[in-house]
Amino acid sequence: MNFLSRRSLLAIAAVTDIALHARPMPVSAKALAARHNLPPRHLEPVLQALVRQGILKGVRGPRGGYELARERRRITAGDIVRVAMTALEDDSGTPLPESRLAEVVVQPLVKRGTEAFLAELDQVTVEDLCSQAQAEAAVGQAPHGDFTI
Repeated sequence: MNFLSRRSLLAIAAVTDIALHARPMPVSAKALAARHNLPPRHLEPVLQALVRQGILKGVRGPRGGYELARERRRITAGDIVRVAMTALEDDSGTPLPESRLAEVVVQPLVKRGTEAFLAELDQVTVEDLCSQAQAEAAVGQAPHGDFTI
């Protein structure tokens, strides 16, 4: 059973991929989509949400694309998932139950579970994910380095 939405999984994979491949040039949405076997249109809303929240930086122009807006050790999986969850809520059309049971029993339970889950994801940085990807040979050789200001 997977507790993360597809959008959250995509966001974590995209940020990690960008962290691994954004040197010396930004990663284009087209290249990112090709590496993950996805149509670029699925990526753009997620990438734009990550830019708006300061996790990614969009670079315009013919050699543009995306790069990290902060050092990868300063971005956690929890940060990324929170952005993806917020973006998902914005376009969600399913109504929430409105009852005393939902309000005083179900919602507090789900809130505690979500907080515990996100607290665990907050322990994992993009640096950790990049190191694991390289150790598992999940990507080709990517230049190692960190984004510094």
